[in-house]
Amino acid sequence: MTDDKSKIADEMKKMEYEPILPAEKALVKWSISLGVGLLVVFYFLSQLLFPGGH
Repeated sequence: MTDDKSKIADEMKKMEYEPILPAEKALVKWSISLGVGLLVVFYFLSQLLFPGGH
């Protein structure tokens, strides 16, 4: 188990730094916004359909 962790650590040290591209930033923002927006929509929808809380 320790060998696996040390191998992973060694490989991560060898990796080069790669900055996040603008397109990737936009995808992350859209994904988070969509997820939060849908949580809000589904919460209020559930309150309308099941007003007792159960």
